[in-house]
Amino acid sequence: MSGQVEVPREVEDGPATTRLDRLGRPLRDVRISVTDRCNFRCTYCMPRASFGPGHAFLPRSATMTAGEIVRLGSVLLRLGVGKIRLTGGEPLLRGDLDEIVAGLSAAGVSDLALTTNGSLLSRWAMRLRSAGLHRLTVSLDTLDPGVHARLSDSGVPLATVLGGIDAALAAGFAPVKLNAVIRRGVNQASILPLADYARRGGHTLRLIEYMDVGESNAWNQAEVVPAAEMLATVAARYPLEPAPRRDPADVAQRYRFQDGGGEIGIIASVTQPFCGACTRLRVSADGRLHTCLFSGTGTDLLSALRSGDDDDLEQLLTRVWGVRADRYSEERGQPHGELRRIEMSYIGG
Repeated sequence: MSGQVEVPREVEDGPATTRLDRLGRPLRDVRISVTDRCNFRCTYCMPRASFGPGHAFLPRSATMTAGEIVRLGSVLLRLGVGKIRLTGGEPLLRGDLDEIVAGLSAAGVSDLALTTNGSLLSRWAMRLRSAGLHRLTVSLDTLDPGVHARLSDSGVPLATVLGGIDAALAAGFAPVKLNAVIRRGVNQASILPLADYARRGGHTLRLIEYMDVGESNAWNQAEVVPAAEMLATVAARYPLEPAPRRDPADVAQRYRFQDGGGEIGIIASVTQPFCGACTRLRVSADGRLHTCLFSGTGTDLLSALRSGDDDDLEQLLTRVWGVRADRYSEERGQPHGELRRIEMSYIGG
């Protein structure tokens, strides 16, 4: 794990050349934010105190166009990327989202996914499936309407989100992955109801430790429910057994229900960091490249997209990944100087 260990900068991997960072991690997957706007004000992501009426969102001219996102995706494929996830903000607020999906699908992305809060999914699910989207993840932190109203701070009823999940199933997205950020004293009591709901619907539930992403959510480690505790809560009702990792870079620890009722996953980036296997880049809606969820200002890609050719863009991506040595979660609690962390709403989770 030491950044002083010499590693090869490239390895041959089929038709593409895989780039390695300073810790020997290959570039495999990318999250691309298509908008910084959202119709929710979730307290752990876009709290209204920081993202209220006076907040200045990006002007359209400062965000990547559909064509630029597709072009970026095509160059990333040349670097060995196989998985692209579209995020936000709330990506379904973007009217040309199906154009982006169709373009990336035509470019040959082998695993094309999207994360949404589900509020607009009823009108989008079939369009996204037809455009070539492979997988859907819905953020669903509770099944209690009152808790949902407080957490999302949006006025969008929980029933609307659940209706969107039903529409996703009807469109052929099965299983739908459900992401739940669990906070002590906030929605910890929702763990078992969410597990029950996922089992009944054939969904895949991911329970996520509350992370210190960004600077606006007043993160308190006392609110973190450790992975071991979440797992024990579920196992007390439904006996579980470990499931093998499909990929060493998978962020979730997977467990199967012993009665055959599907699986559940735990993402433990606070208590059991997995930086050593991280193969992910993130790109914000304004075309800034971030090498870690806990990064700061990032690297400008938009200028390269608008003024250079694909070779210039590829060289920039290769150079940034080649000097990457981020492992914030493993170093959490250590001095980081004047580290300024970008908000989750700009680069997705």
